[in-house]
Order: sequence, then structure tokens, then C-alpha cells
Amino acid sequence: MIEKKDVQVRLLKEKNNGDKATKEEINNLLRIVSPGTHFRNALEGILQAKKGALIVVETNNIQQIIDGGFKINAKFSPQKLIELSKMDGAIILSKDMKRISHANVTLYPDKKIQTNETGTRHKAAERTAKMMNNLVVAASERKGEITIYFKNYKHILKNTNELLRKVNEQIQIIEKQRELFDNNITQLNKLEIRNYLNLKQATQTIQRGRLIEKIAQDMKPLLVEIGNEGTLIKTRLKELLSNIEKETNLIIKDYTKIDLKKSRILIDSLTYDELTDSENVISALAYEKDTKIERIRGWRILSKTSLEDQDIAILTKELDSLGKTLYSNANIYKKIIGEEKAKTFKEEIEKIKLNF
Repeated sequence: MIEKKDVQVRLLKEKNNGDKATKEEINNLLRIVSPGTHFRNALEGILQAKKGALIVVETNNIQQIIDGGFKINAKFSPQKLIELSKMDGAIILSKDMKRISHANVTLYPDKKIQTNETGTRHKAAERTAKMMNNLVVAASERKGEITIYFKNYKHILKNTNELLRKVNEQIQIIEKQRELFDNNITQLNKLEIRNYLNLKQATQTIQRGRLIEKIAQDMKPLLVEIGNEGTLIKTRLKELLSNIEKETNLIIKDYTKIDLKKSRILIDSLTYDELTDSENVISALAYEKDTKIERIRGWRILSKTSLEDQDIAILTKELDSLGKTLYSNANIYKKIIGEEKAKTFKEEIEKIKLNF
């Protein structure tokens, strides 16, 4: 007969408690426990009732580490989960979390699994999650906190009001940075149209664009966790991010001495502090400080016309610089891209000059 201890050792080897949760898995978890879901309502109801709970989602071999309790096999509802939390033992949910399988059970995860938790409930939760690679939730009546565990991942859920406050603060920062980005773009447009190329102005615009992208990236987990409560915020963020990546990439493409991909990788690797130092961005573009720019191809300005990329590539190759491309006569355009495209392009370029 196989002893429970032997099964635990085997499970430990099979599951390799060093398994790490992927970003996709973490995002899925945060959606499951986001405000407005039935599961989140149940968890918050447990805290409001001044109770604690240890909730385990079933996985293969879960029966090998649980003991006692009784079988429920009832359809999940927040009210049922709240009522069952009045008992001391763990509650087991089905894999799809649609049914409550068992209640008041005792968990026996391997005690050799490392844990930084101090309370009995949280120790059992972390060890079970690491050993079984499943979702385990611990609700603490003393701290008023809900902690989720999955593989090596641990996360304390923030309440809805705190999440909204934090997300709104980030949105306000992005709004301010977007205003600065647009101002920088306007200034860059004026300089480039007049063929007064300025590396400092280009660098400042790249800095603002990348900063907005970076803040938005850091907001993603918060937006996932906030769930449907953040619908309007997500819409606003989408508006604020409109054209940021495209404009930033085109500036890099115009000014880099290497290529867009390499410079972009270098810029993306910069921390917030490093990004605020313009010399780091200049270096990513493969320039020395205060280098004078003689010419650019002008992909960004030319992309504001109806020309396709292949036509812009031909023009920039033949005419070599934005200045020549903007101020050549229609006959030169005809020879390069054909009469019909040349006529439209000339009209569009003249409008762009007037606007800027």
C-alpha cells in the first residue's frame, strides 16, 4: 500500500515546485478574481462576514493531500461559499470552479516546500499551490486580505476603490505626457518641414513617446485585475495611446544611424530613470552627444501622405533627404513614382507645409 507521504514525495518530483507561472496564466487568474465576478463577490462576502477561508481549485491527485471533511458536490454560488467559510477546514472547488466539491477538509502539502508565510492557513495555501500547480486562495479575517497563490506566484488582491484610484492616477500621468508628446511632435513637424533638423527635439519626442508606452505597459496587470470595472478607463487609455507607437517608431527610423529594430530594442531596455537622460536615447540612435544632423529620409512626414511604404522607400532612396523630397518639383516626382501619384503627392505635401 502506498503511504500518503510517498505520494507527496512523488508529486513533488513530478510537479517540480520551481515551476513558474506565465504572464498568460497570471492574467487569467486576475480575470477570475476581478471585481464583479461571482468568485470575487464570494471572497469579499467572506471578509465582510468577518470570516477567513482556504479555497482550493481541484487538480489531478488533489485527493492525495486532503483528508476529512465532507462531500458537497453542489453548484457554486457566492452565498454557499460564504456559509461554508464558517467552518475551519479548506473548501475544494471543481476545476471549472462551477461546483463546490468538498468542505471542511484538511490539507497535507509537503512541509519540505519552502514558504515565507507565517500563518497556518497561508502556509498551507502556498505549499499546496507550489506542490499541485493549482489556484489556492487564502482569505484572512484578521488582516482583511485576500491572497491568491498559483505555482510560485503570490498576489494580494487590492480592493476595487484602491485599484480605481491607482489606475486613475496613472491615466492622469499619461494624459500629461500625451500633451507634452503632442507639443513635441508639433515642434518637430515645424523644424523638419523647414529642414532645420534637431537631434535634441527628436530625442525629447522619443522620450515622451516611450515613457507613455512604458507607463501603459505597467498598467496592464491593474487593468486585468480591475476587470469590467475598468471599461471606461480602458477606452480612455486606448485614445491616449493612439498613434504613439507609430509616431515614435517613425522618428527612430528617421534619426537612427543603425536601424529601427536595433535602436528600438535599446530604447525599450531603458528604465524610467535611464529614459529621462537624453544621452541614453541619443546613444541608442548611435550618435554622440550634440551631433548635428545633416539629413533624414523623412519617413514620418511622408507617411502623412497617401503614398504607400514602397513608394516612400523609392522616393527617399532617389532623393536622399526629406528636404529634397519636400521641395522638388512635380516633374521629378513623376519620373520616380508616376504622373498620377506625383500629382496627388504634390498637393498633399503643399497642404502639409501650410499646416506646419
